Amino acid sequence: MNLRKLLPGIAVLLVLVAACSPPPPLRDDAMLRDESLVSNEPCAAPCWNNIIPGETSWRDALILIEDDPNLNDPTTRETDDELYPDAVVAEFQRTDGSACCQLISLDGETVTTVFLRLAPGVTVGEVLGNLGVPAYLAVSPYSDDPPQALANLVFPESSTVIYAFVAGAAAGEINEDSEVIGALYITPNDMDDLLTGSSLHVWEGYNTYKYYDEGEFEITPEPTPTATVASP
Repeated sequence: MNLRKLLPGIAVLLVLVAACSPPPPLRDDAMLRDESLVSNEPCAAPCWNNIIPGETSWRDALILIEDDPNLNDPTTRETDDELYPDAVVAEFQRTDGSACCQLISLDGETVTTVFLRLAPGVTVGEVLGNLGVPAYLAVSPYSDDPPQALANLVFPESSTVIYAFVAGAAAGEINEDSEVIGALYITPNDMDDLLTGSSLHVWEGYNTYKYYDEGEFEITPEPTPTATVASP
């Protein structure tokens, strides 16, 4: 598993649910209840629960999770990532909920990623009222029965991605009442990697899933440089 390749969308939430059949609902009341994307409490994105990707030490982040009475103690594990052999993951959830959330450190010393699956309760309109409009968007299908899809809204200035529920690829819309069901906080460097390694649409305002899905990508992955061999 290459953790850095996983960052653009965390496989669009599918890493946590792809093995399930039928697919579980994307809107899940057992996920984390959190309004910090709107309230900026106790801190504003990309800070969450006083954890800042690229700044907060792994040890301090685990203590912050352990000391939060609304969260279970995190479970940590190493990864098999060959590029980042020191990488570690901590998984946690709210005390009365289901597995929802991860911290990742690529070097085992500093948090690089905070990933949250969120219970419905915050809308896209509320988040945009706080963070401003996203720069980019990508849409992802999920299931046909029931109709479920995702809109991934990218905020480069705050190194944040939010995931919004869409009621299916065929007829779903992205609007101010769309429910936010996930958030990803990363480092500025990882946001740069996301922007150079992803296919993204420029945000053109609220519209249908189909409008964005059928449109041309304004941002496409940059080609990987290849070595050249000089002729003798």
